[in-house]
Amino acid sequence: MADKRQVAADAPCLQIGEVADRTGVTQRTLRFYEERGLLKPPTRMDGGFRLYSEDDVGRVEQIKRMQSLLGLTLAEIKEMVEAEEVREELNATFRPDRPLDERIKRVGRRVEVTQRQFNIISTKLTAMEEMRKDLKQKLQHYHEVMAGLEKERTEASKARA
Repeated sequence: MADKRQVAADAPCLQIGEVADRTGVTQRTLRFYEERGLLKPPTRMDGGFRLYSEDDVGRVEQIKRMQSLLGLTLAEIKEMVEAEEVREELNATFRPDRPLDERIKRVGRRVEVTQRQFNIISTKLTAMEEMRKDLKQKLQHYHEVMAGLEKERTEASKARA
């Protein structure tokens, strides 16, 4: 197997169709995610077939959640994913015996990437809260209009009686 990424020899590898079936996205979507940098380029067999890991499947599921639950754009998702990768790399290579200035710098980088993620989510939440407030006001107005109409109907019924 000629591959661009290292995959553990005993790690199960899935072909693109299997990943598409498991995650509910199309093969085209998987290739699109790869082109946009949302998915790392998969390992390839000698014939050029893409091979995906369980981590790749998890990443696709994470992308879908961010789209459906949070309404994030692909650009925002890419930022979120990249920040998560930076944080994971920093966590994996953090050692308490390194010089203090280096540890401070590394934790500062974690703060920076986490702050970017926080800002993305905060922007979405603010927009959603504004929309919620607007809809709540509309509902309140419509309930008031409905109450007025019901009152008018009751008065009209009494007048006919």
